[in-house]
Amino acid sequence: MTRVFEVLVRGRMSPQLAQALDGFTVQARPGGLTSILGPVDDQPRLLGLLGAFDDLHIEVISVNPVPAVQDGSPGQGDAGASARG
Repeated sequence: MTRVFEVLVRGRMSPQLAQALDGFTVQARPGGLTSILGPVDDQPRLLGLLGAFDDLHIEVISVNPVPAVQDGSPGQGDAGASARG
């Protein structure tokens, strides 16, 4: 089962490294952090991604699953979740 994960790392990614992370969205965050967001098919793929960061001496700050949003339901933080018209 494919799940979406966000991996937060310290530092900025070079354009070449960001491009090598095909299928992932790489976005700079405040405080010198970078968010890598994308689908992970299984645990070995996630461990492989984390291992690659370790091999490149990239410090991983956190690894977080991203909750799936159900069709027709408000997303987290969506104004429609608390106010109905």
